[in-house]
Amino acid sequence: MLLMNDSPRDDASLDARRAADRWIHERYQRTRDPRHRDELIERYMPLAHHLARRYQRGSDNFDDIAQVAAVGLINAVDRFDPARGMAFTSFAVPTISGEIKRYFRDRTWAIRPPRALQENVLRLERAIEQFTTDHGRPPTIKDLMARLDGLDEEHILEALQVRRATSTTSLDASAASRDGSDFTLGDSIGSTDDGFDQAEQRTLLEGLMRYVSPREREILRMRFAQDMTQAEIGEILGVSQMQVSRILRGSIARMSVLAQQPPAPSEAESCAGPA
Repeated sequence: MLLMNDSPRDDASLDARRAADRWIHERYQRTRDPRHRDELIERYMPLAHHLARRYQRGSDNFDDIAQVAAVGLINAVDRFDPARGMAFTSFAVPTISGEIKRYFRDRTWAIRPPRALQENVLRLERAIEQFTTDHGRPPTIKDLMARLDGLDEEHILEALQVRRATSTTSLDASAASRDGSDFTLGDSIGSTDDGFDQAEQRTLLEGLMRYVSPREREILRMRFAQDMTQAEIGEILGVSQMQVSRILRGSIARMSVLAQQPPAPSEAESCAGPA
């Protein structure tokens, strides 16, 4: 008997609330008074917080998501038209959810994948959370395939891989070592060794030096190996600085042309030396 009496009262209370909500929306629609707008926002802020908690992920800051949800609520209040006969919550929920999804899509990725992959990751994370809550264990790939329509095993594995792009680790973060010493992740990354390029350049230069005269070779050695000036070289060889400059330019130009040409088979074998 008590339940029979409670039901009409609950329905009447719900109808009264809906009528009050509609009246407040119609009043704001007519007046566009900021005070009425603030009243609507405050009235539905618990709904925005509820949706923010629903989309919150483990390491995400709830305050940031709640602010995004509040922006979505404000947009819903401004765009809602009570004359269409739709309940405000039916209009506000997808509006707020869309704002939160855009936030995750545009602001939370350290490395931004294509939009389709981002949406698959969001669907995947909600499915993992719901399955874990319902069954008390993480889902398998088959479990996720049963919950996510349109995603096969390959798409789910791809989403799991892309999921790692939502955050990055600083190279200054400390890393464990076997001997107990402290070092960062950056310390474990190798650097470019210029020695290989230098060895190739020395080999190329030795081959090109065969195409200049002994005198030109000596002038090149004094200029670039011993870092002597052209005037100093001229004094040693008994020639003018202009002659030294002309010899350097000519020999360097000749070697530059030869360096751009592929060696003949006999020259390649000669440079390689005996096996």
